[in-house]
Formats: sequence, C-alpha cells, structure tokens
Amino acid sequence: MFRVVMKFLMVMIFLTLFLMSSHILCAQKKYNKKSKINYRKAEFVDSSIGYASFYADKFEGRKTSSGELFSQKKLTCAHNTLPLGTMIRVVNLANDSSVVVKVNDRLNHRNPRIVDLSKSAAKKLVFSGKGVIKVRVELVNKVVEDNQTKTQ
Repeated sequence: MFRVVMKFLMVMIFLTLFLMSSHILCAQKKYNKKSKINYRKAEFVDSSIGYASFYADKFEGRKTSSGELFSQKKLTCAHNTLPLGTMIRVVNLANDSSVVVKVNDRLNHRNPRIVDLSKSAAKKLVFSGKGVIKVRVELVNKVVEDNQTKTQ
C-alpha cells in the first residue's frame, strides 16, 4: 500500500512540474503589448510621409469618432494622432495633387497607414484605381483646447 501511495505522489509531483514548466514556456511566447507602438500617443510633426487609403462604402452613414455621420461626399479623413477637427493637407507623392481634409475619425490601431480618406478626397488625389498610395500629410492648423483654431 505504501508503494502505491508513493508512486501516486511521484506521478502527481511530475505532472505538477511538467504543467508549471509548460505554463512558463507559454508565458514567454506571449505577445508583449508594451513593445507595440501606440500611434495615438505618438508625437506628430508638421509633416509626415506614409501610406493613405480610402474608406469602404460600408461606412457610409455610420458615426465617426467625432460624432458626425460619415459621408463619402465630404472631404474628411481618419488619423490616429491628430486631434479631431484638425485640418490637414494630403499630397499624393506620385503626381503632386493635394487636398485639404478635416480629421473627424480614428483608424484601427493595427492599421499601418497614416490616413484614411473619404472617396471624394481620394478622387481629388487621383488614386487612379489603386487602393493605397504614398502621401505626405501636412498640418494646416491645430485645434486649440478652447475650440479656436490656430493657423500655422
């Protein structure tokens, strides 16, 4: 009887150690959220270069982050770091066409693009059938906390 109990305890100890070691190994492989860049906390300089896309039609009529209803006909965009209501100039680097748009929405935090435009803004930039283009985003004015605009 004593041997059976000892074998049982040895098996339980072995299983416990095995499960603990596999848990530690799995914990080391987990995604580290601190290493991820949070674009909403990133500092924006007066001009930056990156990629732009345009909204899908399914967002038509939905509320944006600013509370406005989204329309493909308005000159608006989504940007992660600039305050809502900021006016920016987006310049297509391929053909130097530009458009001034208002930031009224946010991008998904996983989206690597710097701006997402409405279709009317994309047409003014002459996307020419492409879904993503390289652009330069320039700050036109900033929204000051008391809702007055400050021209730069």
